[in-house]
Amino acid sequence: MKRNRHDKIIELIGTHDVETQEQLADLLREAGYDVTQATVSRDIRELKLTKVSTGSGKQKYRIMEQGDDHLKDKYIQVLQNGYLSMDRAQNILVMKTVAGMAMAVAAALDALKMDEIVGCIAGDDTIMAAVRTSEDTLVLMEKIREMLKD
Repeated sequence: MKRNRHDKIIELIGTHDVETQEQLADLLREAGYDVTQATVSRDIRELKLTKVSTGSGKQKYRIMEQGDDHLKDKYIQVLQNGYLSMDRAQNILVMKTVAGMAMAVAAALDALKMDEIVGCIAGDDTIMAAVRTSEDTLVLMEKIREMLKD
């Protein structure tokens, strides 16, 4: 449950400008998580979230920049938790995820900065990733399979 909640928090801060713990708690409750302010505070510490300026005078939470290995493990964990299947159509990779996890998995794929991916679009349970070439799509699928093995 904690891992799912952490994945949801990563998704929420990636799709909303979350300014306060209370706002994050409200978004989690709307998503079906029964949380207290203390739980959200603990999650923020464990995920190493920090506040950054949005450029409009406000601040929002985001994952603190750390060593690439630490963050890479988190992103791979999100991928492993949400992934169901993948297929390709020439240079487009289509991934199926657990319902509600597509945005989190797409954000993780983007954060992993794989050279083959130009960008991702996510719905509720489906991701379409634009890949540079058809050959790169095959390379990318193999990289993802390797990450899922861990």
